[in-house]
Amino acid sequence: MEQKISLKKGAGLAAMFSVASVLFGWHAGGGFATGNQAHQFYVISGRLGPLSGILAMLLLTLTIRQAIIMYNQRKLSSYKELFETLYHPLDRLEIVFEVYYYIMVIMATSSSIAGAGTLLEDAFGMSYILSVVLVGVILLLLTMFGAGLVRSASSVMSVLILLCAVIIFITGIARKSGEIAQVLAAPGAAESVPFAVLKSFQYAGFQCASIPAMIGCCSVLKGDSDARGSMWISFAMNAVALTLSVFMLLGWQSVYTAVENGTTIPTLTVCKQIGVAPLVWAYYICLFLCFLSTGVSAIFGIANRFEHAGFLARGIQSSSVRRVIVSVVVMLISMGISFLGLTNIVRYGYGYCGYVGIAIIILPFLTVGVYKNRRYAAEHPEAS
Repeated sequence: MEQKISLKKGAGLAAMFSVASVLFGWHAGGGFATGNQAHQFYVISGRLGPLSGILAMLLLTLTIRQAIIMYNQRKLSSYKELFETLYHPLDRLEIVFEVYYYIMVIMATSSSIAGAGTLLEDAFGMSYILSVVLVGVILLLLTMFGAGLVRSASSVMSVLILLCAVIIFITGIARKSGEIAQVLAAPGAAESVPFAVLKSFQYAGFQCASIPAMIGCCSVLKGDSDARGSMWISFAMNAVALTLSVFMLLGWQSVYTAVENGTTIPTLTVCKQIGVAPLVWAYYICLFLCFLSTGVSAIFGIANRFEHAGFLARGIQSSSVRRVIVSVVVMLISMGISFLGLTNIVRYGYGYCGYVGIAIIILPFLTVGVYKNRRYAAEHPEAS
């Protein structure tokens, strides 16, 4: 009997960790590995930056926890049903999330193209325009012919970029410990509690675009306790990594902001300043692959959603041709936006979507969602 209980607990932990890792993989590349988002949302808050990052991860995981509970309790089958349940009786509000989600996917694709293009420009001296076009072509080919391979390797790429990033973070913190201590001891010019809290909510707001991916893999969680455990694991993983990133950037801020384009991918700038060439090239390769993985997944998701749209299905019989058409359109739009640069995409695209996410996802799930989930659990105890 004791052996059976032990095995059951082990299987539950494995399931919780697997779901937690999906959110970590979603957040890793853009969230803390590049340093761009960490710089724009947390370093500007001075010594409150690390705490602001922790609060953002808490808001994100608490929100997704309620989404998973609602999805699993009622045995829903899509994010459309999830948001209709959340907004009921105003079911049509679900369309607002649809629009938000598509914009965020376009932003994710654009930032992947811009980020990968910046890496090619930095590593090989190619022009940014040529780099973006080359990355766009690679992504289009992978989406049409190698999407499955890239998606299946995404977890490996996430682990590799995590290892590279953590090595850079720890080394960077060790070398600038004095500067970090000074920042923590004296508030920065832009520091204020309301400002830092707003940035936490805004950051969590656009990261909530991960909900469709999260509910797509949450069926392995059995009951509310598994959802709670999984999100606490994810909170720990994401908060630690993001906090290390912010601490390092606080120490190196005067260095990477003084370098031309140093704030585009601050972690790369710091890595080059540290001066370990193999680590720089490992970071180049891993981050480039992560950008490709994110871009392919985003394009594939939209292509999968619209290839069966009536206006296409009526005129084009071949589903493969419809998928190519949708992929090309998404790619052209994303490439156009990518010319704005990674920093502007994060600042404006992600930034404004963050505000929308606060209003239509975080606040509803943490108020109405909590109430509906508790009420449903009380009325249907077998579902919990």
